[in-house]
Amino acid sequence: MDVLLDLLNSRPLINGEEQDALADPAEGRRWAREHGGDGSLAELALLREARDALRDVARGKSSPAALGPLLEGVHQTPEITAAGLRWTVVTPPHARLAVETVLAWAATEHNMPGRLRPCANDACRLFLLDRSRANRARWCSMAVCGNREKARRHYERTR
Repeated sequence: MDVLLDLLNSRPLINGEEQDALADPAEGRRWAREHGGDGSLAELALLREARDALRDVARGKSSPAALGPLLEGVHQTPEITAAGLRWTVVTPPHARLAVETVLAWAATEHNMPGRLRPCANDACRLFLLDRSRANRARWCSMAVCGNREKARRHYERTR
C-alpha cells in the first residue's frame, strides 16, 4: 500500500507549483528504483499513466474500469510451496511496478473500502489512507493541511 500512496502523492503542489517526481527522467528513475522498479523510460511512462488513472478513480472522476488497460496481458500463476499456495503475477518487466500499484489499490478497496481519499484541503493534491477507527481523517497531514484549514475557518469566524 505504501507504493500506492507514494505514486498518488508523487505530484504534489509545493508553494503553488507542481512538483512531479516522475517527470524528470533522472528523478523518475530514482523514484522507480526506490520502489523496486528498473527506472526505464517505458516504466516511467506507464507509472505516470497509472498515477493519473488511479488519481481519477480515487477522486471519483473515473470508474475503476479505467484501470483495465493497465492490466492487459497480466495474469497470475499458482504455485504450490511448502508454505501452501502462492500466486505469482506475470507481467512484462516494465509494467510490473504499475501493475503492483493497481493491485495495491484493489486490495485497499477490498480490505479498507472508502479509506483511500484525497486530502480535504482544496489547495493540496495529496491523498491519504485513513487508518483511524472512526474513518474520519480528512487531511493528508494534520500538521500542515489540517492546521491551515482550521486557521482559515477561525479567521473567517472572527472577521
